[in-house]
Amino acid sequence: MMLLATSLLQQTAAPAAGQPVATTFFFYLLAGIALVTGVAVIVQKNPVHSAISLVFTLLSLAGLYLMLYAPFVAGVQIILYVGGIMVLFLFVIMLVNLDEAAKQRQFNRQWLVALIATALVGAQIGWFVWKGKDAFRIADVAIPESGASAIGNTEKIAEVLFTDYLLPFEIASILLLVAVVG
Repeated sequence: MMLLATSLLQQTAAPAAGQPVATTFFFYLLAGIALVTGVAVIVQKNPVHSAISLVFTLLSLAGLYLMLYAPFVAGVQIILYVGGIMVLFLFVIMLVNLDEAAKQRQFNRQWLVALIATALVGAQIGWFVWKGKDAFRIADVAIPESGASAIGNTEKIAEVLFTDYLLPFEIASILLLVAVVG
């Protein structure tokens, strides 16, 4: 907590030109919300509460995408996942009446799989902590200054999608239409 306050004070004391003031604070805030609600998805006993926690997790990830200057990905995250898929999840959860005893028996038999998955995730976290910054390759990203009239990544995606990948895009749209009708 002290580290977070110190980094926030350093950023507010002397912000660099063109850099937002409290970026680190909002990153940690959104990452914390994503972690807490992600754990709540797993821990909740009520499936509706778990789905609501997943909505908050997806919204905080959309906020992180916005901080990475990816408004198209953030919009797709909100519209597609939060708006569409989570509504389907909630409909399925509310329409399907599961027998509570059968559900408890099913989860009681999966402790070995859960133990193995937990050990693998713990090993991955330990490897990233041990390697530190060397575990990630971060590319240099040009952040547009305020007032710059640069073309956004949404326009770039649309240009490539409708020129180079027009046929696969149309085939995917026909497949989705057939799936919706079916």
